[in-house]
Amino acid sequence: MSEIKLEPLVPTACAEACVCTSLEPVRFEDRRLRRWAWWLTALTIGWNSLEAVIAIVSGLLAGSIALVGFGLDSVVEVSSALVIAWRLSRQGEDHAANERAEKRAVRLIALSFFAIAAYVTYDAVTTLLGLGDKPVHSGVGLILVALSVVVMPAIAWAKRRVAAGLGSVALRADAAETQLCTYLSAVVLLGLAANSLLGFWWMDPLAGLGVAALALKEGRGAWTSGDLCEC
Repeated sequence: MSEIKLEPLVPTACAEACVCTSLEPVRFEDRRLRRWAWWLTALTIGWNSLEAVIAIVSGLLAGSIALVGFGLDSVVEVSSALVIAWRLSRQGEDHAANERAEKRAVRLIALSFFAIAAYVTYDAVTTLLGLGDKPVHSGVGLILVALSVVVMPAIAWAKRRVAAGLGSVALRADAAETQLCTYLSAVVLLGLAANSLLGFWWMDPLAGLGVAALALKEGRGAWTSGDLCEC
């Protein structure tokens, strides 16, 4: 009887090629989505930075507390996005040290939101009581906020798509934050339009109070969670 010799199972070149071929599209798609995630983060930072400068300057010139508050909120949003980008870029390093540094940064961001809410509320109330100058028309501010109402939902939609593809809770939370900026823009746009088109100057400080309420909400969320998002 001839002896049957069992050879160890070794992947053939064909099998290895098949495995590599099947995994490559997944890896390529993952890399592509991650590039999109970073591009969207950079776009958010760039847009909010431009938004902050234009809104604050035009708001001060027009005496619009709604525009100034809108611009200040954009400044803090940029800080939040930078913290998220910093954390993502340091994955795999000293996790405990990164967490401690991030929590301190987020607490400072939360305090910034509270300061914005207090400042805008004070300025809006004094304006409504006739203790400050009435806001005037700001064409630049009106165009800026109108553009924001269009741009921010598009960015939020793109972030949700990429977050779904990557399964990223962080990016999904960031998309929700971007969507919240859309509501903020809509509130400010309503106040500016009412003042510019109908002469309802008091709508501007009322919109400012809306900005203060949203800033308070964002600050409370950051303070209680100690984090910008769940990861």
